[in-house]
Amino acid sequence: MNILAALKHEEAKLQKQAHKVRQQLDALRAARKILGREAASGDKRIGKKKRVMSATTKAKISKATKARWAKIRAAKAKGKR
Repeated sequence: MNILAALKHEEAKLQKQAHKVRQQLDALRAARKILGREAASGDKRIGKKKRVMSATTKAKISKATKARWAKIRAAKAKGKR
């Protein structure tokens, strides 16, 4: 009987600790959420710098993609005949 009481006591202690940890996690998540909003709304970017692509590079990529798809469509049409 003494062992059972000790186990119940330990269980109660662990449940209290789990409750405290959950509260701390909730507070931490709330703080992270608030800081995330501030960082997102600020002028300065956090993390990696945004990459900028020139118009000529975009045009080259677009042309290559269109050529690739034209080749795929041609091969597909050739297979149907």
